[in-house]
Amino acid sequence: MALDQSSSEFLQQLADQGAPAFHTLTAPAAREFFAGLREIIGEGPDVYGCEDLGIPSGATTLTLRTLVPTENPEGIIVYLHGGGWVVGALDDYDTLGRFIATESNCAVVLVDYRLAPEYPFPAATDDAWAALQWVASNRQRIVGKQSEYDDLPIIVAGDSAGGNLAAVCARKARDAGGPEIAQQVLIYPVTQPDLSTPGYQAPENQGLLGQQDMAWFWDCYVPNADQRQDPDASPLLADNLDHLPPAVVITAEHDVLSDEGAAYAKRLQAAGVPVHFRQFDGQIHGFFTILNALPASETARGFVVEHMRKAVTNTTSVA
Repeated sequence: MALDQSSSEFLQQLADQGAPAFHTLTAPAAREFFAGLREIIGEGPDVYGCEDLGIPSGATTLTLRTLVPTENPEGIIVYLHGGGWVVGALDDYDTLGRFIATESNCAVVLVDYRLAPEYPFPAATDDAWAALQWVASNRQRIVGKQSEYDDLPIIVAGDSAGGNLAAVCARKARDAGGPEIAQQVLIYPVTQPDLSTPGYQAPENQGLLGQQDMAWFWDCYVPNADQRQDPDASPLLADNLDHLPPAVVITAEHDVLSDEGAAYAKRLQAAGVPVHFRQFDGQIHGFFTILNALPASETARGFVVEHMRKAVTNTTSVA
């Protein structure tokens, strides 16, 4: 299927503005360009509570932003932002976090993990894992409630590089015997380092994120190519995906990551993991977070939130 009209118009708008490709920029310049998309995305709804917290991650302090939608949230979503492990900040994802929080009635915790190339692999995974563990041990602190909120179900979610980190965290939690994860939500996740797949090479997939851009992101994040075979960098390469949390996986048809997202969903299904998978036809990489410019973003978010609500409800009813 061809690109839908909104995607074509969005890419043309960027081209008319002379928007650069990520791989032509320095990391600071790429972050500035990415932050410029906030004007297109707009602001999110008001929430009951918003707070930035500092937590330890190894020898560093990590910032989390908590977005609590109501006085009585029903779950907590640890959300790991995209951006090739190089770009992305709390303010870039605040709008999306607010929408997910209000629509799911779950507190959303945005994680400001360390970025490459200043902090290469495994800094981002270490921070994501530290954040997940902290959230699991501080549910009362996040929602401002007492003991009845000790067992709020936790969902780990992310898009693109954040989807990669979410998948890694879900496996780490399984291997460590906790924390218990009600669901993993993987939005066009990066799952492997091979840039020669058909999805990477298709001319129609070279939109907001192209093959050369992903090569640059990988070079920034894991400059040692041998390390890219580590399942903590490439979750598709893990030997064992058994007994992982139920998954929601979405991909975009015209995305260089489309093949590996679908491949990871199939690997999970083959391992007996319940998976809700959907490819969004006519869409480009990044469509999920480009809230106002691309109408399919709302449709995809509705799909994700519906399954989040089911996961939270099922976990609560079992408990």
